Amino acid sequence: MGYKDILVFLDGSVENTARVDFALSLARAHRARLTGVDVDSAAAFVGEWSERAKSLEETFHASAERFGVDVRFRVAEQSSGDWKSYYTPYADLVIASQPNPEVADKILPEVPGDLLMSAGVPMILLPRDWRPTPVGEEIVIAWSPSGQAARAVHDAMPILTQARKVTVFKFAPPADAKDADVDLLRDHLRMHGVKAETDRWTDTGDLSAIEALFASRAMEEADLIVAGAYSHSRIREALFGGMTKSLLDQFSLPVFVSH
Repeated sequence: MGYKDILVFLDGSVENTARVDFALSLARAHRARLTGVDVDSAAAFVGEWSERAKSLEETFHASAERFGVDVRFRVAEQSSGDWKSYYTPYADLVIASQPNPEVADKILPEVPGDLLMSAGVPMILLPRDWRPTPVGEEIVIAWSPSGQAARAVHDAMPILTQARKVTVFKFAPPADAKDADVDLLRDHLRMHGVKAETDRWTDTGDLSAIEALFASRAMEEADLIVAGAYSHSRIREALFGGMTKSLLDQFSLPVFVSH
């Protein structure tokens, strides 16, 4: 089952064009409808963003014509702050950009972090200053045996099944006979037609999980990370729990994340 209803956040930043083009290409590949939601704050309509912010609907529809994708344009309710006001519950997948503290006042404050944890919809987060490159050809799954990670894998299955290469990365000591979760995941993926490799980081003493991930062989050619989103918990942070904030704060390639 593919994605049939995709949503992309729109704003007056210079990164908006690349984000929209990526969302449109993904929608075209899955034959999906794309909803663009304007998440500019009132501050975006003053100063250097203003012209781009005012023309979002026009430029969004013009881009959609180039890609031949069915689209809708919506405006987020600025006075509400409620997740329902962003239309995310009515989509299969959301496309957003990594938070940028330097322009935080120009974008509604719930985007994307609060919505990631509350809307119940998977997101692909693009790095700041991201420029269009292939996404989803070589995927790394940041795996831990948790509900959040499992949810991310299942939500990403339409992309995983189309990937050229999938690697399951686990940050953990060597497995014993009772710890075969990576093998179980590989077997589950195989049932969906996904042939996955594994990359275990067994020395867990010096590096954090996020540091080990980006230092691993699996990341050498990767163009997408699939990860579960965690609320803060000391127990969860012992493995990949601390990764959610790290990925939101600093990363260099797109991340598919579910909560």
